[in-house]
Amino acid sequence: MVLAAQSSQPIVTTHDALAERHLKLVAPPSARLTFGAPSMRPVVDALTRVAKTAATVLLQGESGAGKEVAARMIHQTSPRANQPFIAVNCAVLTGDLVESELFGHERGAFTGAHARRQGRIELADGGTLFLDEVGELAPAVQAKLLRVLQEGRFERVGGSTSITVDVRWVAATNRDLRAMVREGTWREDLYHRLAVFPITLPPLRERREDIVPLAESLVEELSASAGASPRVRLAEATKARLRSEAWRGNVRELRNVLERAMILTDGPVIEPEHLWIEQSGTTLGPAREIDLEGSLAEIERRAIQRALSAANGNRRRAAERLGIGLRTLYEKLKLYDAAGTAS
Repeated sequence: MVLAAQSSQPIVTTHDALAERHLKLVAPPSARLTFGAPSMRPVVDALTRVAKTAATVLLQGESGAGKEVAARMIHQTSPRANQPFIAVNCAVLTGDLVESELFGHERGAFTGAHARRQGRIELADGGTLFLDEVGELAPAVQAKLLRVLQEGRFERVGGSTSITVDVRWVAATNRDLRAMVREGTWREDLYHRLAVFPITLPPLRERREDIVPLAESLVEELSASAGASPRVRLAEATKARLRSEAWRGNVRELRNVLERAMILTDGPVIEPEHLWIEQSGTTLGPAREIDLEGSLAEIERRAIQRALSAANGNRRRAAERLGIGLRTLYEKLKLYDAAGTAS
């Protein structure tokens, strides 16, 4: 069975590829997950079933495991597929900002509120609201969110008029909300409102059958976006190396590693020496001896130089291409005495 969540009409069809033991789920914008491991089959079934309903979904799992992709798939295979999908990253919102983002505000509600502004909940009316990292919400915001979930209405910040909305709620967290309830940092009533249909996405290291098909899918996507011709592919030894890693950062880490590799390779094949993987101290399989052309430090240096060149010397864009923070890039530039490569 192949589920394809597209921007127009969602499609669910049977396919002989079931025998290949992998299931590809596609969700815009160009986000992909390949689910084929036995541990993913109940997840795929749960996503398919709940998408047809209006039930609130709580997606649980480690950072980078694909929760937002799953949320988009729920929306795109639901009766609300042609309505808005609004995503909110609760982890980056603090204080009054989170209330303004969620509920909107009236003109003059606070300093800088020069005009009325619709919040994300209002913008999602008729569609789906995805609350990513919902476990980061402060207790005061939790109480207001509970009311919307219960009653389907709210007021903008600084306003007194109740606004009624019809929203399908999908929340995600990498935190243990039940433990937070026991600790008193999360409302139990809100937990039960969000966890009507909880789904846990297993980490990538627990579904090793998915690593290579997913890597190939990501390389195809990255290759297409970069306009590479011929398209880049993975060497067999590279596939073996990818299967041996623990992938503590899950799909997000895998994507970063492959994007770095595409910066490092000069040809159409990604070899093991092109993989720059930050060591977590854990591998899934037995250690393999990789014939590297030069030290890991030299691989890092080359990757940084090429990223800076591709970004025309813009260090922030180079850091984004490498999948590392700007501060980390500065530290590595200093460490490798590569500051002269930047303009």
